[in-house]
Amino acid sequence: SYTDFFVLATGQNQRQTKAIWDDVHARLKQDERALPASVAGEPEGRWIVADYLDVVLHVFTPEAREYYRLEELWGDVPSIELDAAAV
Repeated sequence: SYTDFFVLATGQNQRQTKAIWDDVHARLKQDERALPASVAGEPEGRWIVADYLDVVLHVFTPEAREYYRLEELWGDVPSIELDAAAV
């Protein structure tokens, strides 16, 4: 398999997607000593992808998430919905 989990998150704009990525990256680095094998899309901030091997993080703007519709590509796998208050 490619990865065990996809984590999909949406920021309201490019600035917020970068802020989400910066926070997740800093926390994983500090708390878990985890660094991604690769990161793409960081300068633009429309769709940031960080590959942590077992987990791939996708942070989208609303427009990019609607355009790429990753949920539809893997629609037959279990989905866990989290609201912002639970995270």
